[in-house]
Amino acid sequence: MRHPQLSESSVTPEEVYLRRRDFLSRSASAAAAAGCIALGCGSEEANARSAPALPTRSLDLTPGPPELQTDEPKTPYRDATRYNNFYEFGTDKGDPSRYAGSLRPEPWSVAIEGEIAKPGRVSLEDLLRGHALEERIYRLRCVEAWSMVIPWVGIPLGDVIRRLQPTSKARYVAFATLHDREQMPGQRRRILDWPYVEGLRIDEAMHPLAILAVGMYGKVLPNQNGAPLRLVVPWKYGFKSIKSIVKIRLQETEPPTSWNLSAPREYGFYANVNPEVDHPRWSQARERRIGDLRKRPTLAFNGYADQVAGLYAGMDLRKRF
Repeated sequence: MRHPQLSESSVTPEEVYLRRRDFLSRSASAAAAAGCIALGCGSEEANARSAPALPTRSLDLTPGPPELQTDEPKTPYRDATRYNNFYEFGTDKGDPSRYAGSLRPEPWSVAIEGEIAKPGRVSLEDLLRGHALEERIYRLRCVEAWSMVIPWVGIPLGDVIRRLQPTSKARYVAFATLHDREQMPGQRRRILDWPYVEGLRIDEAMHPLAILAVGMYGKVLPNQNGAPLRLVVPWKYGFKSIKSIVKIRLQETEPPTSWNLSAPREYGFYANVNPEVDHPRWSQARERRIGDLRKRPTLAFNGYADQVAGLYAGMDLRKRF
């Protein structure tokens, strides 16, 4: 089944979005009420009560490897937590910051499955135990041609995979997001086939740039940004960095991925940032950094080509997009 897709023209410019929020905060508009009813989330007062408070708890962390990071100016925390793609809470860029208060990130556990020595279910605390939290300042490039620079806090995904003791058949790593329509009201709408699923080749997952993030800006990860556990793969488009992970599975075959299932001509399994491969409905050659109205050239592999291009040696990146 082919589900409706959003075009680039439907992406609200940041300055319009912020004016819209100011307007909504001053009036009980019918549009706001209609949007709330569509999500099944109650009155506007209830929305205000459910909006997630931004975390204040700081995390103990160490700087990540400087050679893997960018020294570009960081996106303001306010922008990074109010302009998000997280369809489990709605399709508007402001919906996650409005509706993600219904998510309960504690306690949290992750099912570990597939081609590993000891499958089972582990708490988030046990998953992180023994790993030092690192701050990694990465670019995030989204397929709608906007980008951010975010200081993530997390651990290398490869370290977790090694501890799971994968078998010789483990060639891919599959991930799944929480599926709970009460906690994630956007899942009541058939935008995608829920739960959201993603995957990587195991050599991609083992690359030092790939991390499991539990925080950003030195603080606990906000709900709207994928609390309590999300993937960050900075050389790929943002939809690969799956949020609110509840399952990690190592397997022999390429796993299905949500956007590729929904629109295979538009969203490939690899989703590497490539300015030479356009989305069928818009160019990917340029991007706009949130907070800056100017457009800039899109960098191959989002600027991480020196580190990751070797993973794709010999591949036709126009066909394997």
